[in-house]
Amino acid sequence: MELISLIRTSFPIVETHNLSKTYGGSHSVNKVNLEVHAGQIFGFLGPNGAGKTTTLKMLLGLIKPTEGKIKVFGKDLEAHRPEILNQTGSLIESPSYYGHLTGYENLKVMQRLRSLPSKNIDHVLKIVRLENHKHKKADQYSLGMKQRLGIAMALLPFPKLLILDEPTNGLDPAGIGEIRELIKSLPREYGITILLSSHLLSEIEQIATSVGIINDGKLLFQGTMESLQSGNKTTISFKTADPARAEDLLLTQGYLPTIKAKQLMFNQLADEEVSRINRLLVEQGIPVTRIEEHNKNLEDIFLDLTGKERSL
Repeated sequence: MELISLIRTSFPIVETHNLSKTYGGSHSVNKVNLEVHAGQIFGFLGPNGAGKTTTLKMLLGLIKPTEGKIKVFGKDLEAHRPEILNQTGSLIESPSYYGHLTGYENLKVMQRLRSLPSKNIDHVLKIVRLENHKHKKADQYSLGMKQRLGIAMALLPFPKLLILDEPTNGLDPAGIGEIRELIKSLPREYGITILLSSHLLSEIEQIATSVGIINDGKLLFQGTMESLQSGNKTTISFKTADPARAEDLLLTQGYLPTIKAKQLMFNQLADEEVSRINRLLVEQGIPVTRIEEHNKNLEDIFLDLTGKERSL
């Protein structure tokens, strides 16, 4: 909690106020108030079409908002865009590169365009672990290597802020793991604040220190992973052949179970209470065939927030 308080005393690295974008009268992004603080890996989570990419494009000035304000590094984006972008790296949707050039040559083009030190090229190649493939043409790279090349380009100026849109999209499990470990190392080793979007719940759960959940253009939750998961309650389920009779019995003993999928559900029972309920049921001729403990994962929380049984 002390770390969170310390971060909150400074202005956010990214801050939006009522940020909105409409297309044909329909909101793609609807009054989003986003805060990303220094040193965070901020996971921007939502299903495809939720408004994630549109929001990130507005943060980079690639799309003009219909309504709202954007501040980056405490400065208005519209008034200070060149200055802000000089301190920002990004990879939106998919990496852009010249397929006929090598990885090194692609980075050389970017280095010259941005008037950056030549030494940065070898440095970022080492960070993304492409130093042994730098003389291979980019067209010959695997999908994971292309993603790493895109991240290398974004890292070339060693920005204060790195914005990544679905950086593990389409990768195999090994590639996802490589990108995950790379991203986790950047705040720790280089002081880079990261804002990344994803529809992969498991990835956000493993990588992010803070999270924003967006659905249908609206920001439903924003805060630390700890605060998101703090409301989780462990539930215990009892499976019996006669759940209605079991419920009636337990109500007379002061318990308040709910029946879900023909199972009796309880919130946060101590071990001795689980044992007592089991004994009560068996003694009254209601055999218990299964007792299970359930903990909500991020997907359960997402579905609770959106109220929708929808695929991500």
